[in-house]
Amino acid sequence: MFFNSLSGRFLGLTIIFVMIAEVLIFVPSVANFRRDYLQNRLELSQLAALALLATPEEAVPADLESELLATADVLNVVLKRDTIRELALETRPMPGMSEERFDLIDAPLHVLMRDGLRTLFSTGDRIIVVEGRSEKASGSEIEIAMFERPLHEALVEYALRILYLSLAISMTTAAMLFFAVQRFIVRPIGRVVESMTAYRDDPEDATRVITPESGVHELREAETALQELQVRLTGALRQKDRLAALGGAVAKISHDLRNLLTTAQLLVDRIDMSSDPGVKRTAPKLVNSLARAIALCERTLTYGKAEEPAPTMGAFALAPLVEEVFGNESLLSVPEGVTLIADIPEGFTLEGDADQIFRVLTNLVRNAVQAIEATGRPGEVRIAASCDGAPEITISDTGPGLPAKARENLFQPFRGGVRQGGAGLGLVIASELVKGHGGTLDLAATGPEGTTFRIALPAPRAARPRAVVARA
Repeated sequence: MFFNSLSGRFLGLTIIFVMIAEVLIFVPSVANFRRDYLQNRLELSQLAALALLATPEEAVPADLESELLATADVLNVVLKRDTIRELALETRPMPGMSEERFDLIDAPLHVLMRDGLRTLFSTGDRIIVVEGRSEKASGSEIEIAMFERPLHEALVEYALRILYLSLAISMTTAAMLFFAVQRFIVRPIGRVVESMTAYRDDPEDATRVITPESGVHELREAETALQELQVRLTGALRQKDRLAALGGAVAKISHDLRNLLTTAQLLVDRIDMSSDPGVKRTAPKLVNSLARAIALCERTLTYGKAEEPAPTMGAFALAPLVEEVFGNESLLSVPEGVTLIADIPEGFTLEGDADQIFRVLTNLVRNAVQAIEATGRPGEVRIAASCDGAPEITISDTGPGLPAKARENLFQPFRGGVRQGGAGLGLVIASELVKGHGGTLDLAATGPEGTTFRIALPAPRAARPRAVVARA
């Protein structure tokens, strides 16, 4: 229905409010019209009485007296001089007795409004007496008797004129406001609704994103907010599709990679039988790395999505695990001048999944090494552990710190990368693995002096004396 629309309701409310305003004006207008009507009768009666007083011995023919009373539209006229009341003109015979008396001299506004409404809605033709002052004869008081019907008819005619005028004003005002609302509010809102509907049908189509055009400040803000929402959602949906495609590709790659790694593991078993001491020391680390890689490929194939399995909880010593992380990174990518330092309390143990904690520390240490390497200066990466109520591990470096953009999107995939060409997945994976242990990974500090990440785990351990081990 029309009045269920914004335009229809606005039109209806406009008409109602204008009519309410007209009613508030109407009642005083009726009272003022009645007072002016009666005051005019008083003035005409005063003139008729003065005409009578101007004749010799105040004697006029009966037909002239009747004509004077008819001109003033009254039944009789009484003049008040000092304390004397003098009947100047009178209809003979009087058609009846007066039924109500009205005083225009000292009547307050609310009384005039009340009497005006009573006269407007009266049904009879009673005789009323009106007292007042003549404004043209030095304020002399005068009293007249008259029929109320002519006053009632004139008041009804005046009220109808006011009503028709009010309706015309209301309709004109409502029509102008209606077209103004259609032009400046409804049409822009309709455009926003059309854009939302079109975008809903294909949210990945960037051409359906709204372009802010409204000149109304509030609507312009709404269009701008909608545009930002649509842009972000479109980007998120596209990224979701790319991730889905990447997940399928990773599953296929993991299948073949697992077979290759299994073959490599068999070859490592033969290397382990070598008599070379250096090879004997390296072979176990290589076996562990291959085992972890194979397990990761199998989990990728099993889950087929970017979710980590629940950790397999167990107690393990942290210091050997950190040494293994450092040893693995030293073999792969630690440049000259970067020192890896482990600051772990002697005998410090954790409750958790050793393989997942290994991946967490590896990602964080690798990021730290790359940050120092990018500066071209020497530096150090330190892993420290403490247990003041709850186990806490910090990974700090002396690199240049994280840029503002990286801090804003720190734990968001494909957005939080610092290194050019990096996907920003290392911190995301590390954060998910720590959350799986019931802990948190957060950025403790960053700046020109370096960056520190803190891992907080829920299982409490007592603090122990520190044993500092340095590896260059």
